[in-house]
Amino acid sequence: MNNNNCPIACNKLVVGAAGALIGGIVSWYLSQRQERLAEESRRVTPPVKGSAPTSAAPSTPEVIDLPVIDLKTFFNQSGDLAAYLNECNKLANALHEFGCVVVRDPRVNDNENETFLNMMEKYFEGSDGKKDSRPEYSYQVGVTPSFVEKARDHCTLMGAYGPGNKPLSPCPPEFDAKWRFFWRVGPRPTTTRFPSMNMEDVIPEGIPEWKETMDMWGSRMMDALFSLASMAAIGFGLPEDTFTSRMQNGPHLLAPTGSDFKVHGAKNTILAGFHSDLNFLTIHGKSRFPGLYIWTRDGTKRAVRVPSGCLLVQAGKQIEYLTGGHVLAGFHEVVVTEATVDVINRKKAAGESLWRVSSTCFGHIQSDVMLEPLPRFRNDKTSERFPPIYTGDFVMNELKAIKLGANK
Repeated sequence: MNNNNCPIACNKLVVGAAGALIGGIVSWYLSQRQERLAEESRRVTPPVKGSAPTSAAPSTPEVIDLPVIDLKTFFNQSGDLAAYLNECNKLANALHEFGCVVVRDPRVNDNENETFLNMMEKYFEGSDGKKDSRPEYSYQVGVTPSFVEKARDHCTLMGAYGPGNKPLSPCPPEFDAKWRFFWRVGPRPTTTRFPSMNMEDVIPEGIPEWKETMDMWGSRMMDALFSLASMAAIGFGLPEDTFTSRMQNGPHLLAPTGSDFKVHGAKNTILAGFHSDLNFLTIHGKSRFPGLYIWTRDGTKRAVRVPSGCLLVQAGKQIEYLTGGHVLAGFHEVVVTEATVDVINRKKAAGESLWRVSSTCFGHIQSDVMLEPLPRFRNDKTSERFPPIYTGDFVMNELKAIKLGANK
């Protein structure tokens, strides 16, 4: 990423200038939300009552109609303040209710997503899963082959879901069929307690466009996340740099996954078991294959379809920590569905790649930042549930739990 031309820095300048112009109005707006947010932050949604985990026949949940956040308003705050504040409010509500949201960013176009997907298909088709792997660094750079990562055991939660909302993932969890590649995005801290989370990237041989393409897509994704983080802070009644200041120099990861449908293309195959992400916010472009299911805050299972020209953003465990559970890390799984099999058959007939690639990026809080509920969301209950911990230590604990930690 070229930091001299990085739109993230430009975004901060735009926010600062606009904030000076509209600060008084925003302060009034935020004060109106403060009392309600303080009350909402104390609520903890209990698991949905239901039957125990079974191997019941797969359900066919409806496609969820997620709110769409238009980032054009982020760049037009002084021109249409009401529209901007409405999008901030809509984003905060969506993260609270659904744990995910659809985003339209004028800086991102489908051609760039296609370029990235094409390159990653080429890589996964030719990789042996070993040469570019770095298990000694908890797989936090380079490739992770299939059957290495395993989701945490969520059998109790899965058993609390009703029959129509149960995951297809087995209980206890099994190792994931998916592959992954981790690529660092953005500047690293000059000093850190966690050097293993800030290692140099791995550049595969034989793909000359690799670094340029990875940096391009990683930059697009992180620019979108920084803009969203500013808007989410406003929507939650916080200073607009509450999240972005904690994200600076974080161990952000462009993290495309790959699933080989020549091997794992049978209906109901679990590509990524039922889990939630350990980072702050996760962002994806549109995949070429369906199969993503999510669970909303009330335990409802829904299929996800990302509209063309849009991105999908999901809440991770770090934002759950900072908000004391006001935002819950969104549970999800990736499965070979009947619709997936239809796409596989069409692509097979056309001689196209049978690797399912997700153009995923994980936005993180900086490793040396203390992770704890923000003052707005802090009370006796949330302080007990989310005790202070360095973000880097939190991440290492999570990596060990999902079998990626170097000392697992």
